[in-house]
Parts: sequence; C-alpha cells; structure tokens
Amino acid sequence: MGLTMRETKKVKIGNIYIGGSSPIRVQSMTKTKTSDWKATVKQIKNLENIGCEIIRVAVPDMDSARAISEIKKNINIPLVADIHFNWRLAVEAINQGADKIRINPGNIGSKENIREIVSVAKKKKVPIRIGVNAGSLTILKSPASSWFKMQVKQRAKQMVKELMENIRIIENMNFADIVVSLKANDVPTTLLANQLFSKARNYPIHLGVTEAGTQFTGVVKSAAAFGILLNQGIGDTVRVSLTAAPEEEVKAGWEILKAVGLRKKGIEIVSCPTCGRCQTDLIKIVNQLEKKLSTLSAGWRTQLSTRQLKVAVMGCIVNGPGEARDADIGIAAAAKRLGLLFKKGKPIKKVPQDKWVKELIKEIKNLEADY
Repeated sequence: MGLTMRETKKVKIGNIYIGGSSPIRVQSMTKTKTSDWKATVKQIKNLENIGCEIIRVAVPDMDSARAISEIKKNINIPLVADIHFNWRLAVEAINQGADKIRINPGNIGSKENIREIVSVAKKKKVPIRIGVNAGSLTILKSPASSWFKMQVKQRAKQMVKELMENIRIIENMNFADIVVSLKANDVPTTLLANQLFSKARNYPIHLGVTEAGTQFTGVVKSAAAFGILLNQGIGDTVRVSLTAAPEEEVKAGWEILKAVGLRKKGIEIVSCPTCGRCQTDLIKIVNQLEKKLSTLSAGWRTQLSTRQLKVAVMGCIVNGPGEARDADIGIAAAAKRLGLLFKKGKPIKKVPQDKWVKELIKEIKNLEADY
C-alpha cells in the first residue's frame, strides 16, 4: 500500500509536473562549468540515462546564463538555473530557455530586482524555487548572531520565518508558481523546518540535506531525513547532495524512493549480508552484478512505470530459497560452489558459482523482453 502524500500545488517544470498527485521526482546538479555547454550536456546525458528527471546548473556569470540555450537544445529533461546575488543572470537564464530558476530573494538585492525577475518569469511561465539554506540565512550577516548557539527548534523556526518572508515578497507581485526548499546540514533541523512549513503552506517542497558530505555519510543523512519526511507525506522532489559524482546522487535518490515504496521502477537487488554458513564469494558476485545491471536499470526505468524487477542473490540455504523464489529472478546457494536458479518462483537449474552473474543477466534480459 502506497504512502499518503500531502496535497500540494501542482507546478509545471518543462514537460513534467511536481506537486499534486505527480510522482516524487529525482534530480541532481551538474558539476561542470555551465559555460562549457558541451561538457555540461555530456554530463546531463549520462544522468538522463540512469533516471535523472530534473537537472540544475549553476549560473555564476553571464557566459553560463547564455549557455543555457545550447544546453536545452541537447537534453530531454527540465533544466533549472541556480542563481545568487545577480538578478540579471536570472532574467537572462529565463530568456535563454531555463524551465525553472532557483533564487534566494534575500541575496538578490532590492525588491525592484526581484520584481524584474518575477516579471520575466510570469511572462515566460517559468516557476521559481525559493531556497533557504541554513548556511546563508540573513541572520548570519549580523555580527551579534547567536545562530550557532541556537537549539534545533530555534534554527528551524528561523529558516521558516525567512522563507515565509521571501514567499510574501513574490506573492505580493501576483506570482504563485513557487517551489520551496529548506535545507540544513543536519537531519534534525532539516526535518523540523520542513515539518513546520508543510503545516503552513501547500507549495511543493524540494527535499535535501545541504552539504551532506561524502558519498557514504551524505547518503545516510539524506536517507534518514527523506525517509521520515516522505513517510509523513512531505516532499515532492528530492536531491541527494553529495561530495561525489552526480550519478551517485541520482542512484541514491532512486534507491531511497524505492525503499519507502514511492517509486517502483528499475531493478532492485536483494542479497544476504553473508555469514559463516556462506560458501560462495557473494560480495564479489553482487558487486559484479550491480555494476552490470546499472545500464539495464535505465531501460527498466523508462519502460516500466508501476513495477520494478526484483533480483535475489542469496548465499545459504536458510533464507536463500525463500527469497530467491519470491523474486522475479533469484539464485540461492544449494551446495558448495553451486546455486539454484529461480524464475518467477520456479526452480530452473543449478548453476556453478562462476556463472551466477552471467546466468542472472541472461534471464533478466529475457524477462525484460517480456514487458
């Protein structure tokens, strides 16, 4: 049974929607120089192939803003322009074809500057994400700021306060195609800030733990925060922010959504942690399988919309046969260096350990052709 999501405003971004009854979207941000549009397109294409649904690019200068038109011509997913400080970059990005812009009105300058952005966004029907990060709050600009001494509750309330002030600025300009984000680098503050905001307004929420860290710690933090919020019906799109390749962000985003039952696309591997009963090199086998399945998963994500392929790789006879039988394709160790291969719950044949990956891939491709 799926989770009941909070009802939010439906906002169109390029050729997709977020909010309302739309699926939770997985997004990432490029690591290239946006002004190098060819390198940026190459990276986005790679991300598209593994399931990225929205891509954001940094726009620190006018060359980057002007590159957006070339980037847009060569990609298939919505493009978001990330702008700080200079309102002219936001206007140029919109005119060059950005599908959404991300700004923090607090660092754009005067209300007149914001009005210039809103005027063009309204004309081009481009939504605006108002992003408040804990590290760039207005309160931090005060020499007497006690931000770092604040408790979680105080920090979260300050984040929501500044976000609401920024929303009102844009709403007073008769603009409502708004997406919001409240990000901190710790889970408790991120949780409370989003929970408080979700009770107050119904704009779609972009979930993220900002500056989350390396691939391992960043995924753990993001999974902890997203899992709780999504189970409370909060969140309309996610980005797992990692000090790592953007491909890892996309893969992590999908795995988190699959784990909480909100997206059922792609290939899920079920494998045992191994113990003293295991007589196969299961860690090596599963790593090899995962690597080979990375390209197949993209195909499944584009072909399947409501289900995913479950593949079980089990190392002993305790839980192995049951898990393998329950999967679409599964294999369980039956004897030393042998495994029993299952397909749709039925045993097919015994397979030598050194052939497990090859046989699993073969059967997965056969199943893929059936759908």
